[in-house]
Amino acid sequence: MTPAERLAALRAELRKAGVDGFLVPRADEHLGEYVPPSGERLAWLTGFTGSAGLAVVLPERAALFTDGRYTTQARQQLDPALWEPRHITEQPPVDWLKEHAVGRRIGYDPWLHPEAALQRLEPSGAVLVPLTANPLDAAWADRPAPPQAPAVPHGLEQAGLDAEAKRLAAARALQEAGEDAAVLADSHSLAWLLNIRGGDLDHTPLALGFGLLRADASAELFMEPGKVPPETRAHLGNAVTVRPRAALPAALAELRGRKVRVDPEATPAWFAQELREAGAMVVAGEDPVRLPRACKNAVEQQGARAAHRRDAVALARFLAWFEAAAPTGRESEMSVAERLLAFRREVPLFRAESFPAISGAGENGAVIHYRVTAASNRPVQPDECYLIDSGAQYLDGTTDVTRTLWTGPGPAPARLRERYTRVLQGHVALATLRFPQGVAGPHLDAFARRALWAAGLDYDHGTGHGVGSFLSVHEGPVAFSRAAKPVPLAPGMILSDEPGYYLPGQYGIRIENLLLVQPAPEQPDQVKPFLEFETLTLAPYDRRLIDLSLLAPAERAWVDAYQARVLAEIGPACDAETAAWLRRACAPLG
Repeated sequence: MTPAERLAALRAELRKAGVDGFLVPRADEHLGEYVPPSGERLAWLTGFTGSAGLAVVLPERAALFTDGRYTTQARQQLDPALWEPRHITEQPPVDWLKEHAVGRRIGYDPWLHPEAALQRLEPSGAVLVPLTANPLDAAWADRPAPPQAPAVPHGLEQAGLDAEAKRLAAARALQEAGEDAAVLADSHSLAWLLNIRGGDLDHTPLALGFGLLRADASAELFMEPGKVPPETRAHLGNAVTVRPRAALPAALAELRGRKVRVDPEATPAWFAQELREAGAMVVAGEDPVRLPRACKNAVEQQGARAAHRRDAVALARFLAWFEAAAPTGRESEMSVAERLLAFRREVPLFRAESFPAISGAGENGAVIHYRVTAASNRPVQPDECYLIDSGAQYLDGTTDVTRTLWTGPGPAPARLRERYTRVLQGHVALATLRFPQGVAGPHLDAFARRALWAAGLDYDHGTGHGVGSFLSVHEGPVAFSRAAKPVPLAPGMILSDEPGYYLPGQYGIRIENLLLVQPAPEQPDQVKPFLEFETLTLAPYDRRLIDLSLLAPAERAWVDAYQARVLAEIGPACDAETAAWLRRACAPLG
C-alpha cells in the first residue's frame, strides 16, 4: 500500500467506527519510546520513523506533531500532499484540534495513550472517544505478530539487589501512602523490580508485560506463559504470580473498593478506566519503581564504570581507524557505523547496540536523530564534518556517546571550529557543575547553552536524558531539559551531557558523555549537601575542531585532565597501534 492508500484505509475504518478522527501516537501498549515492529503504527501510517510523535487524522486533513529532534526528518519523510508537519511544543496538538475539530468525535485507543496526555487535549473542544478496537490495526493487514522472546533472570552480580528487597521497598511506599496496589505498565519497571530481562526489542533488553504490585509485596506478572520458562519462574519465587495478559480485566475487577496507584503519565488510560468501572479508587501517583530504578546502587554504578571502560577500548580502536580511513573517501555512513559495531561486538559482555547508530556525514549530521538507510547512505568525504552518536548494551551497563569528527586531511574551517568549541564549552560547563541537593535537571539545562547563547545560537533538543542499567538508553524521570519535570537529581542517577549545534544543509555538531551523580566533598561553611558529576564516558575529543583561543584556562585544563585520564585508563587495554594513536589524541592541547 502507498502512504495515500494507508491513510484512505484508516479513514474508511473511522467511518465504520462512527468517529470523525483518530489519534495515532508513536507508542505501544507499554508507552515506551522503543517499540517492536507490531507497535510501529505511526511509521506504517505516515512513513515517519522517528521515536516521538503524534498523528491526528481527520476526514479532510491530517497532521503529524513531533519535537525539535525530528522536525527536519519529518519534512523529509512525510508526503506534504497528505500530512501537515507541526512542532509539538510550538504548535501543540490541542491548538490544531481547537482550530479544526471543535465538537467533532475524535477516537483514540485507550491502550496507547496515558490519561495525562488525553487530559491535555480536553481544552481543544474535541470530543475524545475511547474505542474498543483500534481502527488502524484493522487497516494494517500485514501487521507483524507481537514479539515472544522469553524473560530471563538478571543475575545479582549485575543487579546488586535481589528482587524481594526491591519489592519490599516499593511495597513500603504503597503502605505509607495508604494504597493497596500499583499498576506497573512500564516494562522497564518490571525488568528492574523483578530482576528480569528479555529480547522483545532490538536495542532494549525487555520482556514486554504488565504488573500489579500489592502493598504486601506480592506481585502479579501479566505475560504470556510461554514467555516465562521454568528457570525464570523459579527465579521469580512464590510471591510473584504469572498470569496471561487476558487475565488483566479479571485481576483489576478483583480490586473493587481498593486504592490503586496509577501513574497518569506512564500508564495506558485503559487501566484507570477499567479500575473505575470495577469500583476501585484510582489514585494518581508516580510508578513506585521509577525513581528507585533511576538511582543506581553501588553494584550498578560499578557495572556502569566497567562497561564504559570496555566500551572505550572499542571507541579508541574506531577513532584511530576513522582518522586514517575518512580522508580516503572510500567509506560511507553505513560502513563507518558497521565498523564501530564490529569493534563493539568483540567487547566482553556485549549484547546489542543501545540504539541504531546515528551516523551522519556533512548535511546529514544536521538531522538531529538521523537514521541512515540504504537510500540515504552517502560517502564520508574528505574535509567535512561527521557526527557519530552510538551506544551499547552490556550485561553490566548501558553506554551512549557522541563525537563530532573532522574527516581531514585539510584543516577545519574557522567558523566550524568556533561553533564546535562553543558546544564543547557547554559540555564542559555541565560536567564540572557543583550544585545543591534538590536541584533538578531543568535548572541546569541553561549552563550547557550559555556559550552558544552568547553567539546568538541554540539547539532544539534537551541537553541530556537519563540512562538505565542494562535497560533503556533513555530513562526517566530525570533530564536536562526545559521541558522536563523538575525531579531533583540524586546520587546514582546517570544522565547524558550532549549539547549541540546544527546548520541545516551543511553539518551537525554534538558532543556527548554520560555523567553519574555523586555526593560532592563538603566545603568550609557548607550549610546543605551538594552534588557533582563523575564522567563515565572515556573518549578523546577531536582536537582539530577545537579553537584554543576561545577556551578559558579552566576549560582547557579540564579537557587536558579528562584526556589524560582517558589515556591512563584505556591506553593499557589497547593494542599497540591504537595506544600510539591514543597518546597523540590525548596529548595536552598546548
